[in-house]
Amino acid sequence: MAAYYPDQPDNEQKANMKTLIKGFSKFYPCGYCATHLQEELKKNEPKVDNRSALSKWMCDIHNEVNERLGKPLFDCSKTDERWRDGPKDGSCD
Repeated sequence: MAAYYPDQPDNEQKANMKTLIKGFSKFYPCGYCATHLQEELKKNEPKVDNRSALSKWMCDIHNEVNERLGKPLFDCSKTDERWRDGPKDGSCD
């Protein structure tokens, strides 16, 4: 979602993205994870000012979960490469 969010969203797009993320947190299939995400959203509201800010925010939230689970962190500088542009060498991952 963040990879294709506008670089200059209007107020309606910003509001819609916040609503989408908050709604997603209520329907996440893992009840524990859903509750945790809802608590995180209270402390760290989605950054929806532009595509870059939303991508960074989502990556940071993702990495916070990875850290709690003992999983490797994702390099947030590679969000466009992973979800928008593809690897620079043209390969698929």
